[in-house]
Amino acid sequence: MDWDPCMPQLRESFRALNHRDFRLYTAGQIVSLTGSWMQSVAQSWLIYRLTHSEWMMGTVVFATHIPVLLLGPLGGMAADRFPRQRVVLITQTVALVQALLLAGLNLSGQITPNLVLVLAVVLGIANAFDIPGRQTLFIQMVGKQDLISAISLNSAIFNASRVVGPSLAGIIVAGFGETVCFFVNAASFLAMIGCVAAMRLPMAGAGAAEAAGGFREGFRYAWNHKQLRVLLGVCGLTGLCYSPILALAPFFADGIFHQGSAGLGFLIGAMGVGAVIGVVRLARHTGISRLPGVSLESTLILAFSLLAFGCSPWFGASIALMALIGFSVMRQNSCSNSLIQCTVPDHYRGRMMALFSMVVTGLLPIGSLASGALAEVFGARAVVLAAGVCCLAGAAALRFAMPGFSEWVKEQEEEACAA
Repeated sequence: MDWDPCMPQLRESFRALNHRDFRLYTAGQIVSLTGSWMQSVAQSWLIYRLTHSEWMMGTVVFATHIPVLLLGPLGGMAADRFPRQRVVLITQTVALVQALLLAGLNLSGQITPNLVLVLAVVLGIANAFDIPGRQTLFIQMVGKQDLISAISLNSAIFNASRVVGPSLAGIIVAGFGETVCFFVNAASFLAMIGCVAAMRLPMAGAGAAEAAGGFREGFRYAWNHKQLRVLLGVCGLTGLCYSPILALAPFFADGIFHQGSAGLGFLIGAMGVGAVIGVVRLARHTGISRLPGVSLESTLILAFSLLAFGCSPWFGASIALMALIGFSVMRQNSCSNSLIQCTVPDHYRGRMMALFSMVVTGLLPIGSLASGALAEVFGARAVVLAAGVCCLAGAAALRFAMPGFSEWVKEQEEEACAA
């Protein structure tokens, strides 16, 4: 049969699921992330219903993400200083309480825009500690050999839930209101908490930060390693170049292509589908020696996709380009995540993943705000084209650094195999 040759590759992509703890984590993530995307959509609709202000909608998104940038170093230090499983359990519990408060206040009619903003900040603070905590769990769950598969499959779940969650939220908000989505999200955290609590992980991270200094030492470690600076720089550039698409997608869908909210759904959905394809393909890699080439390829695909999207006169072509954008961005992020985790000592892992989350997640709201301001002056197409040019320049710089970067990655892989 024609599909038989593909089965070994498919099994290779999903090999992280051979580990019991990762299966538990995956089950919890599927439920929890779907609930989180439902709350995100319901919260946006709630703040729109309360204020009818685009500025407040943007401010709430900013408030949710900016703590990751500001508090990321503390979150990374916590992941290195305390047992990471415990860190995740605490942050998930805080997120559950936040969802319950949002649901209770909305149900009782006491919710106000300012309260939504405060609760968004609370969730952002929890995420600042949760992201490095969860990211550093992967190597404890599956080891270095299956780390790429675990990180890639986690990204695939994230993007698949980005398609499913908002769709469910749209139906539920229309039929029952935002409160149901908030309660569903709170319940979804119970699944994640139960699955993480059931894991049998080795104790790692506890007390490590005392042996390797505080968060300043983490910054110093990253700065003293050129290859880590390259990785973090590429991730930051990718996030900033990708942010105009997220911020301006509604304008492209309605203002340029006149497709309304349904068109926006098609664009965002295509991005999610492309992202899932990209990370599942990446999951087949069993070593890190080829990942620098994947990083360069992904940056180039993103650059040319942005340039083409900025010029595209057809909605159908733009949907296809959004799939390529999602493919390249999530492939790039998963690739960089894997390289960082496979090359840093365990006692620095939390702080390095905090820096990773700061440039990947923390810079997005800044890029989005800047994109909106620039688009008002120069137009949406011009902003996306400028992002494509910047991304192309970044790809050229990465190509220049590639020989030394690739050699360093091979050395790291050989040292790991020898150990």
